[in-house]
Amino acid sequence: MEKHNHDHHKHHHHEHDTGIEKSHSSEHQTINKSDHQHGHHDHHAMMIEDFKKRFWISLVLTVPILALSHMIQQLIGFEITFFGDQYVLFGLSSILFFYGGWPFLKGLWDELKDKNPGMMTLIAVAITVAYVYSSAVVFGLEGMDFFWELATLIVIMLLGHWIEMKSVMGASRALELLVQMMPSEAHLVQGDQIKDIKVDQLKKEDIILIKANEKIPADGTVVDGESHLDESMLTGESKPVKKSKGDQVIGGSVNGSQSIKVKVSKTGKESYLNKVITLVEEAQKAKSKTQNLANIAARWLTFIAIGAGTITLVTWISLGKPLDFALERMVTVMVISCPHALGLAIPLVVAISTAVSASKGLLIRNRTAFENARKITAMVFDKTGTLTEGKFGVSRYESLTDDIDKEELLAFAASLEQQSEHPIAQGIVKVAKEAGLTLKKVENFESLTAKGIQGKIDGQNWKVVSPGYLKENNINIPEQAGSDAAETIVFVLLEEKLIGFIALSDQIREESPKAIETLREKGMKLYMATGDNEKTAKAVSDKLGLDGYYSEVLPHQKVDIIKKLQKEGHFVAMTGDGVNDAPALAQANVGIAVGSGTDVAAETADIILVNSNPKDIANLVLFGRATYNKMIQNLAWATGYNAIALPLATGFIPGLVISPAIGAVFMSLSTIIVAINAQLLKRKMKS
Repeated sequence: MEKHNHDHHKHHHHEHDTGIEKSHSSEHQTINKSDHQHGHHDHHAMMIEDFKKRFWISLVLTVPILALSHMIQQLIGFEITFFGDQYVLFGLSSILFFYGGWPFLKGLWDELKDKNPGMMTLIAVAITVAYVYSSAVVFGLEGMDFFWELATLIVIMLLGHWIEMKSVMGASRALELLVQMMPSEAHLVQGDQIKDIKVDQLKKEDIILIKANEKIPADGTVVDGESHLDESMLTGESKPVKKSKGDQVIGGSVNGSQSIKVKVSKTGKESYLNKVITLVEEAQKAKSKTQNLANIAARWLTFIAIGAGTITLVTWISLGKPLDFALERMVTVMVISCPHALGLAIPLVVAISTAVSASKGLLIRNRTAFENARKITAMVFDKTGTLTEGKFGVSRYESLTDDIDKEELLAFAASLEQQSEHPIAQGIVKVAKEAGLTLKKVENFESLTAKGIQGKIDGQNWKVVSPGYLKENNINIPEQAGSDAAETIVFVLLEEKLIGFIALSDQIREESPKAIETLREKGMKLYMATGDNEKTAKAVSDKLGLDGYYSEVLPHQKVDIIKKLQKEGHFVAMTGDGVNDAPALAQANVGIAVGSGTDVAAETADIILVNSNPKDIANLVLFGRATYNKMIQNLAWATGYNAIALPLATGFIPGLVISPAIGAVFMSLSTIIVAINAQLLKRKMKS
């Protein structure tokens, strides 16, 4: 692995993670090998459906509960009373508490089991206190019931969780998709017979046939035939790699246009693809152990609610007040300390930022990583398909004679090349067709092994050959055909006379330079890691002015590069597209997949660039920052209401005792402010 640094003076931004990291999507992110194919996504979809159903049923139950609550009646100025109305209210509220409140009660149990109280604990404490106290009031305790508070809290929290889960796009299917890259069947060669068997029945030393354009079902060695294999999704090498007898092939790569026979060397667990799967699994597990912001706020509010409630109760009793008064104060304090607005503060912002981002070509799978985009100090790019197009394109072509212009030269070369399967040939033919050139009829076509091709056009002898052919025949390579860039150059000969050349390369995307510049302005260190050769890597890195590059790297080495930068105190983002990037995308603090790449990379990443446009990465950082700021503002509004309402609810401040009704008004106000503030984010992001 070669590492080149264009910057010897590294300034490290030490910015530690605040413990807000991979969101709720990560809870569902680890998959057992045996489960690779199973319905991980279905589980997440079922949870979303469950919250949705509970929300609508709870909403229907809330209407009569509000109508029957005396406090709401006083507040709005109407009256509905009938014999046993309080028992009807108790019955409806009981159904709501156990059915609508179930996810929170279960969540309380899970959080306490993990010794990690958070949002679920806060909600569960508030609804339980409200329910138990209100039930006691129905059955004889002096005081005011809080069933209305219980109902609205459950409905708003269910809505918040439903919005939140919908906007986080579900659990990771990375490992299932990796497994799907392997074909399910292989063609086993037994003497003269060919038998189709399941891939998992393959054994070492088996000989298998791989037909044109099929996926390779296992790692092995070519024993017969030759072909060009596309390994770009596994190793990142953009050029299809020629494989002939004795060469190694990797399971999951795609065969070119010739059939080959392969002797199996590794199957199942030992295979290269499986090692990639394991790397992804490990990185995902390591990443899912933190919490998000609202949870941290909720944890503190839980402690404050229980603490303040207890202090209120004890203080009033010790001051000689009756138990029912002290209890009412305690319950008011504890219920008020669970802000409805907190349930919506984060989900509303998430829903808006996810929707706007999607309309701008960014799919957010992991919202915590998205919020953390503001902390990125170093970014590692995969080259092929990310900074470059990932296809062999003609970069320039010249005629070296006055008799034939460059367009004609290209037409003759393409006429010859359309007989060939080689990727360079396909690149030349594509450009000629795009330019609308007419291709000519070729006779006596033949391939000059490893040197080029030749044939007759209009009775004349044409050749398209490699620099090696010119050297062997003592033809001087013209100066303008020398290139330090990562170009592959082929020469065109007419009757053994050099008349022109065509240069091909993996083109840099036109958006790349601007994107790199924008990210550099944000003070980031920018590196490139590629499976491609040193020369190509250097050319791209120099052209874009990166801080350094790593060439000829394998997937596990990409992970090491990211770990090394993380050790140096960087908060690292990785941008890539192939399976070869999947482990690195999972290891990075923020994994960004380029949409034109494989499904797998997209499923391991936190954020997916739908349009494969590097300039969207700059948007990502800006959006992430704006979203995070909005969340902080909303948390401040949601908890700020508590800071005012809570001391008033205790009744300790003479002449300033807040009734539950005023508490309800306060609460509604903070919820409305939070909702309006979230809408302002939409305007900011769109501008």
